[in-house]
Amino acid sequence: MKKILIFISSVCILSSMTGCSDFFNQESDHVIYTENRTIKNATDTIYSVTGILSKLQALADRTILMGEVRGDLCTVTNVGNGDLRDLAEFNVGDDNRYNKPGDYYAVINNSNYFIQNADTALKNNRNEYVFMREYAAVKAIRAWTYLQLVLNYGSVPFVTDPILTKEQSEINYPRYDIAAICEYFISDLLPLAERYGREYPRYNNIRNTDSRFFYFPINIVLGDLYLWHGSVTGNKDSYKQAALRYYKYISERNGDNSSYPTGIESNEWSSNSSSWSAMSANWGDFFRNERYSENCELITMIPCDSIPAEGNYSQMRNLFTATTDNNYKSSIIPSNNMAEISESQEYCLVNSNGTTVTYSPKGLPYHRSGDLRLYDVWDESYATDKSTGDLFEVTSIRKYYTRNVHIYRKQMIYLKMAEALNCAGYPRMAYLVLSRGLTNGSISEDVLPYLTNENDFIFVEQFDFPTTQYIEYTVDYITAGGAGMREPNTIGMHSRGSGFTPMNEYYQLPYDTLRSEEEQIPEMQRFVADKILTEGALEFAFEGTRYYDIMRFALRSENPGQFMCDKIYARRGAGNEGIVRGEIKKDLMNKENWFLKWKGNIGY
Repeated sequence: MKKILIFISSVCILSSMTGCSDFFNQESDHVIYTENRTIKNATDTIYSVTGILSKLQALADRTILMGEVRGDLCTVTNVGNGDLRDLAEFNVGDDNRYNKPGDYYAVINNSNYFIQNADTALKNNRNEYVFMREYAAVKAIRAWTYLQLVLNYGSVPFVTDPILTKEQSEINYPRYDIAAICEYFISDLLPLAERYGREYPRYNNIRNTDSRFFYFPINIVLGDLYLWHGSVTGNKDSYKQAALRYYKYISERNGDNSSYPTGIESNEWSSNSSSWSAMSANWGDFFRNERYSENCELITMIPCDSIPAEGNYSQMRNLFTATTDNNYKSSIIPSNNMAEISESQEYCLVNSNGTTVTYSPKGLPYHRSGDLRLYDVWDESYATDKSTGDLFEVTSIRKYYTRNVHIYRKQMIYLKMAEALNCAGYPRMAYLVLSRGLTNGSISEDVLPYLTNENDFIFVEQFDFPTTQYIEYTVDYITAGGAGMREPNTIGMHSRGSGFTPMNEYYQLPYDTLRSEEEQIPEMQRFVADKILTEGALEFAFEGTRYYDIMRFALRSENPGQFMCDKIYARRGAGNEGIVRGEIKKDLMNKENWFLKWKGNIGY
């Protein structure tokens, strides 16, 4: 991963106001190209692709931090570096270490070079195209990188040809906003999706890590592009296409007509005794697993170096967890708001009779009230100051005990599919992702009977979750202890931390039998949207998705600025709105302030 055959030092894009030198240092390493620049042999191709992957390493930490510290679920402590605090406070200057658009363009320009010069017509003796897997993988990486860039800057210079000379760098390039980026790359990736949607370069293990984790699946990237396009344009068909693309990934992840069920990992109370102390937990470790399998949670990671001296070492462990390297003082801890969101959930425990339930009490210590996922990943203890002998509190978030940075995982795809379905007008089907899980049985019972027109039937019937492959976790299985029953593999996402959701009276889709289904769809959509955004906090807290989730929901709201303010200013929790508002240096009512700027040359 450290050898880069193709490193284009003049990687640069400029706006109509700037030259390349304003973006990049022209004095860095150079590569002299031969007249024939075509990439036509395996060695050149492997080094070219791994070179692009190595450029992604510069974006790894930033992808998490940009998406997390600007949200409402974490707080930057007084030991956090100034650039990190400024990022959290929306006060990012040109010299902030996280404000480096050139790092994105380094990936983009190397990708542009590969896409333009790879010999995609070359075939082997079996008449198969040799380098199309790499070509498709690089196109997906480029699309993902452009999407990250525009989500952070709002409007960006756009170029798809490699920049290799000073003259090329001085061309005035157009700016693309979020909608334009989405539209371009939807068109760019669609022709590749059917044939190469699940095929990746076959590089086996690189540094003891399965290289299949290094790529960005085309159908997931397409799903993201459609979801964002719908959010900025209001195009209902974009939401439908987003849902279908996420489903296509799920249904083809392990081959034609395969399955990729959610799994039933969860944190559960196993006793409703007065002590509320008996707990079983198997949720916290499964998403950290980096072994590739048919049902593994991890989908995409950016692999990072194992020691700091190698140059692309992730600092996530030192920022989120207490280590000897940071003197047991974390820079990022859960916010009061995160604790309140977690503890406000109602944990539903099914009693042994299978017909009644008990709800866990409020006020349990160590964040054991409500949803149990935060308790599982938030470690609070004490350490001794070596110089004074005093005890001090130690806080760690147990999602970063790895050198690699995780980008996509299975639950994200299911929850985004639910979000797209809800926005497309199918709140009942979206709600199933949260409550029971998607199987053909649950869809037949809770969705199909309520559809009233043929087009809706046609759309919903494209989603096939055979009950032979997707087996629902039921109350019968709970009370029978699994005796004589098939092992379930599908659970509603809310049940991963809040008990058995199908019997939770506090988590039921509102419905009035005296009113028509069509009349109630907008109300159900609002209810489900709120549950989806909350579920994103419970399941994906500290994983770098929160700020973008809030922004996407804000764009769809009646008052986007007010929505952003209400969510971000809630960071300190209830009753602290004034303090929180003082932390934010920019007025988030103004959409312009949602995005970064850099030297007046890039940004909204």
